[in-house]
Amino acid sequence: MKRVVCCLIFMIVAVCAWAQAPRPIMVFDRVTHNFGDVPRKGGDLVKEFRFVNKGDAPLVIKKITKSCSCMSVVYSRKPVMPGQAAVIKIKYEPHKVEPGIFHKAIQIYSNESTEVRLITIQGNSVDNSK
Repeated sequence: MKRVVCCLIFMIVAVCAWAQAPRPIMVFDRVTHNFGDVPRKGGDLVKEFRFVNKGDAPLVIKKITKSCSCMSVVYSRKPVMPGQAAVIKIKYEPHKVEPGIFHKAIQIYSNESTEVRLITIQGNSVDNSK
């Protein structure tokens, strides 16, 4: 019985210690942007998504994937220290896709958690050549 109680106490202490371990927390100002109606051949669309590491450990973006080759993503590979801000810059090139409504996603993989963060952009690409 003593052994069981000791094991339970050890497990509770271990869980509490793990729960309080330093970790990064990625907090975005916003995670979506609507460009509205845009001319298909009017040039590239750029949006910066700002975030802050509100945790107590450095935040590292491991990789970012995009849903379309019509986008490019720029971000710092350096760790974002606690309390610091950084930016993920998205460039969408409407001339590379057919006109119409678009909804694109960017997936962010970081050391914050095992979950993937999503940023989305949307709008309506209008072909003015008619």
